[in-house]
Amino acid sequence: MSTLSPRRDRAPVPGRPSGRPGGGGDDRIDLLLIDDDPSDVFLVERMLSDSGLDVRLRVAADLDSARRVLTRRTQCVIVDLSGRGIDRLAALRDVLALSRTAAVIVLTALDDENLGVRAVATGAADHLVKQEVDGPLLARAIRYSIERKRAEDTERRLVEARILGRENARLERGLLPIPIIGDDALAHHSRYRPGRRRALLGGDFYDTVQTANGAVHLMIGDVCGHGPDEAALGVQLRMAWRTLVLAGHTGEQLLATLDTVLGHERRSEEIFTTLCMVTIAPSRRTARLHSAGHPAPLLFREDGDGAHVSALPDYAHGPALGLLPGAEWPATEVELGGAWSLMLYTDGLIEGRVGDGAERLGTEGLVGLAEIARRRGSGGRALIDALVAEVEELNGDALADDLAVLLLTHKPGR
Repeated sequence: MSTLSPRRDRAPVPGRPSGRPGGGGDDRIDLLLIDDDPSDVFLVERMLSDSGLDVRLRVAADLDSARRVLTRRTQCVIVDLSGRGIDRLAALRDVLALSRTAAVIVLTALDDENLGVRAVATGAADHLVKQEVDGPLLARAIRYSIERKRAEDTERRLVEARILGRENARLERGLLPIPIIGDDALAHHSRYRPGRRRALLGGDFYDTVQTANGAVHLMIGDVCGHGPDEAALGVQLRMAWRTLVLAGHTGEQLLATLDTVLGHERRSEEIFTTLCMVTIAPSRRTARLHSAGHPAPLLFREDGDGAHVSALPDYAHGPALGLLPGAEWPATEVELGGAWSLMLYTDGLIEGRVGDGAERLGTEGLVGLAEIARRRGSGGRALIDALVAEVEELNGDALADDLAVLLLTHKPGR
């Protein structure tokens, strides 16, 4: 391919419509021919006209002009490697890099079998010699090459999907562990779901652990951002939290240690994590709350007047982890009563819109939805599902952010 001035795009080559390869429709096949010899271009146009294919042909004299006329609709690139003084395989690699999802056919005047083998090994779909090709043979090569490229792309997407599925499963085992609870009066329910347009788990995580003294520790957190790095960081923080709790650490000291772990493990100083941690006393009637910039949990109380829903007070809280060196996270004492449910969640549940405007649901809106759900008798996993469904309906679409919900219910005498 020598360097000549770019040619103007050619008009569609007439022919009998034969449809998309393997399709049966009447869409034209988009071709790009890279060739700087006018006589060879005319030869290809004649063969295409005789082939019966309905083709839209663009012609480029060199790689630079090809880059300008290549589109997402281009299905096949035909390139001539007959020019003198060029590294033919290097030129082919440049075309393959440019072609993206289009198949590449080498059509050359060089009857060199060794070059043809190396061209196919490099990534070309086919290697044709101009003197040995006619219209029907070229048409068949184009059809086969396009279908082979589609099959390769499909297989690649399947492989990527399998890899993504395995990565999700690995992250899920770290982010969403099995709770450690030995109290039959407690019921544990949870739900995690990635946000819209994301198949990979995000940075939300939670855990529940009962220690030897009978206390039950709950935690939920949210690493800012989305992706495998954030998810991996969430796994590290969750595992560090469980290890520290089982080692006897609690409260502000535990949060300070997690803040140190985050500082060492994050890839950027801009990464921070919100976290809410609750320790329920062995009596199950009181709890201690620590919040690091996280939404307030909801408390469902049961008494003679029915169910009451409220957000736990957030007047005593500290900043998110990773923001302020030497930060403090004071505790809030909470009266639970006899029968109760405690729901921890990430902000994905309350940041959805309410209607067509810019208004967000917020904690108060979630309390209102929870009151309605409880009056309808929803509890346990059904309560979580009802809230998520109602939030999505108000938002008018699936939620954009990841969400995680943890619900712990206490029923004395169960």
